[in-house]
Amino acid sequence: MADSIMSKAATMEIPINSNGDTGTLPEDDSLEQDLQQVMVSGPNLNETSIVSGGYGGPAGGIIPTRSSNHNTNSSEEVSRGVAVEKLDSVKKWGINTYKCTKQMFSEKFGRGSRTVDLELEAQIDVLRDTKSKYENILRLATGLTDHFQRIVQTQQALGDAFTDLSQKSPELQDEFGYNAETQKLLCKNGEALLGAINFFVSSVNTLVNKTMEDTLMTIKHYENARLEFDAYRSDLEELSLGPRDAAGVVRIEMAQHEYQIHRDKYERLRSDVTIKLKFLEENKVKVMHKQLLLFHNAISAYFAGNQQQLEQTLIQFNVKLKPPGSDKPSWLEEQ
Repeated sequence: MADSIMSKAATMEIPINSNGDTGTLPEDDSLEQDLQQVMVSGPNLNETSIVSGGYGGPAGGIIPTRSSNHNTNSSEEVSRGVAVEKLDSVKKWGINTYKCTKQMFSEKFGRGSRTVDLELEAQIDVLRDTKSKYENILRLATGLTDHFQRIVQTQQALGDAFTDLSQKSPELQDEFGYNAETQKLLCKNGEALLGAINFFVSSVNTLVNKTMEDTLMTIKHYENARLEFDAYRSDLEELSLGPRDAAGVVRIEMAQHEYQIHRDKYERLRSDVTIKLKFLEENKVKVMHKQLLLFHNAISAYFAGNQQQLEQTLIQFNVKLKPPGSDKPSWLEEQ
């Protein structure tokens, strides 16, 4: 169609008048329709073509190139590689889970052997028992704080009531005044004691729920590594008792490789647990020495009525008291 249009355009006569001006082209409906058809059915700009030869050359001179196919193939290869990697990971996880479950049941029913480090396991048992007892101390100290907080609030309210009555009862003004001052002093000392107890609770909570918990998490990883190590050790022992043909030798070599990997992991985590237990014990002694001394001195000074000693204890252990009413919500929060 394009060839016919070009031939029409080449053979079309252009009339020229006597003044040398070109005349008006006669309307050619067929040419206009052909041009519209070319525009509609023109080449797709998303596809690139390399043309050899001139316009209107043979069709064999056009070499289509499709870069989108190459990009599609590359993305498909990447997706296929990711899928294979995930499948291989799931396969390894399934094999590892099967071996560990088998080892766990073998140990539970007394048919399998397990690696035991008696000294380390004794230290782990002591840590778990210590954590349980410290959690009990933390629970009791928190309860003491709650109860004493209510006592201080009651003393504050009682002191305010005495002050109000001392102003409205002239005949008992002195008596109400003495009691009001006593309750206000007890309230002030109670707030100081609460500050010391809260500091004690916060430090013990950090020790129990952060430091000890971090060590126990490492112990959990160590115990999982121990189970995996024993599972692959048992697997290697079973294969070593089997036939030594070519396939059997290959399986033994693979089992030996996996055994060595899990043995290294087990020994590394055992070393980590030993180090963490040592540092935890040192940190526990240091923290609790300071906190128990604070607790004892603050309680003794409060119940002895020694306000100066109580204040000195707070300064000695760098305990900062919250300003009165700091725990109450602001008027914006109450809206």
